[in-house]
Amino acid sequence: MSQPHVLLITTDHWPSTLLGVAGHPAVQTPTLDQLARNGVRYPNAYSECPVCIPARRTLMTGVTPRTHGDRVFKVTEPMPALPTLAQTFRDAGYQAYAVGKLHVFPQRDRIGFDDVILAEEGRPILGAIDDYDLWLAEQGYPGEGYGHGMSNNDYGYRPWHLPEATHVTNWATRAMCRMIRRRDPTRPGFWYLSYCHPHPPLVPLQAYLDLYRDFTPPAPVLGEWATGALPYALQAVRATWGPFTAAQQIAIRRAFYALCTHIDHQLRLVIGTLREEQLLDNTIILFTADHGDMLGDHGLWAKRLFYRPSANVPMILVGAAGDARVGHHRVDERLVGWQDVMPTLLDLAGIPIPATVEGLSMVGETRRDLLYGECGEDAMATRMVFDGRYKLIYYPVGNHVQLFDVVADPDETRNLAGRAEVAAEQERLTQRLIAELYGGDLAWVQDGRLVGLPDRAYAPRPDRGLSGQRGIHWPPPPLELSGKPVGAPG
Repeated sequence: MSQPHVLLITTDHWPSTLLGVAGHPAVQTPTLDQLARNGVRYPNAYSECPVCIPARRTLMTGVTPRTHGDRVFKVTEPMPALPTLAQTFRDAGYQAYAVGKLHVFPQRDRIGFDDVILAEEGRPILGAIDDYDLWLAEQGYPGEGYGHGMSNNDYGYRPWHLPEATHVTNWATRAMCRMIRRRDPTRPGFWYLSYCHPHPPLVPLQAYLDLYRDFTPPAPVLGEWATGALPYALQAVRATWGPFTAAQQIAIRRAFYALCTHIDHQLRLVIGTLREEQLLDNTIILFTADHGDMLGDHGLWAKRLFYRPSANVPMILVGAAGDARVGHHRVDERLVGWQDVMPTLLDLAGIPIPATVEGLSMVGETRRDLLYGECGEDAMATRMVFDGRYKLIYYPVGNHVQLFDVVADPDETRNLAGRAEVAAEQERLTQRLIAELYGGDLAWVQDGRLVGLPDRAYAPRPDRGLSGQRGIHWPPPPLELSGKPVGAPG
């Protein structure tokens, strides 16, 4: 069969720096490191909207948040009426199957896949009992997926509470291996493996916690700007998570790294299956994440922000054997986003890219000179423009501008906004950002200048739901289709 198979692997909350091949001093990712050496790594890969649902809409349609209509977290918003990645592969004769987290509505919308084996992080309230929950019940653990008591959007941690084989990472891996083995041998395959972790809850297997017992993770970075007055949106983040002691931050990072290494090791079973089925040399593999996690850097946690730990994601591409367009042992510094995954995979598979796609093939000659990011609206809004060296981040409440030289200062510790030596760069990027604004964002501009919104201080509020704590899901809880986000700072 001449057409290549395609394996797209996504994770949730994985910062780009958490790879051994990227120089991280503690995290163990031998499988992903080898994949990077077998292909190309893109260190300047960003999530255009570093939140689960908007990012996945971009991934599956190849368009920006402006086009697909979500820059917030619209839980009950159907996928837009655009050609999806899965449907485009199917239209080209591929079999298309997904395993894991899809994060669409309705939950059983296949968005073009032949079939989807779901693990939706315990969300039966949205109308579907996912396949992982059904499988857990068959193993004698009905409704116990969150019996560990850790929250889906918090940083409590403890070992996994059920037998090792029942962990959702193991389940997703085995489901994908089975799917590959059950393929139609007369047609090429497009397989989408979507892991739930390292997204909280932080419940790694004890064996993986033990791997990091003698490793001390690097301490969180604290920028000069992060010790003073913060924009409203950052005040909200700080008020939602923490503060944590130094010992707690070390333990949280160990648990997070453990979840990453667990995924890395389980990927070896998928690759081994491809090898034993004699498919590996004719399979394109792409590994990435919908966004990262601040993990305490600058006193901040979780996603929704455009600092490197939150918005800069891993992007590793391995071509079919001998495909010179990808090569091996390469690092490509071009600016890429999640809108580029769809055209890249279609390009490598020789399939026409739908005219609706806004992204660029990551192996093509055309490169962007700027990437625009947008997340949140009103008081929680944050916007970004990034040219590969200078990153401008804008918070409209209080009209806060930050400017970082990420080449000289990759940890983004020094805010250069307002300094004479970078005035031209700040003005250039500000005008590029203004040109990207639309809808309600246009109220932030007067006479061609950013004026933002009146400043305000964040008033802490109670976290009555413990940032989205789940219950015992047997019998399933009642439906809740209001679309209200759970566990998100407002």
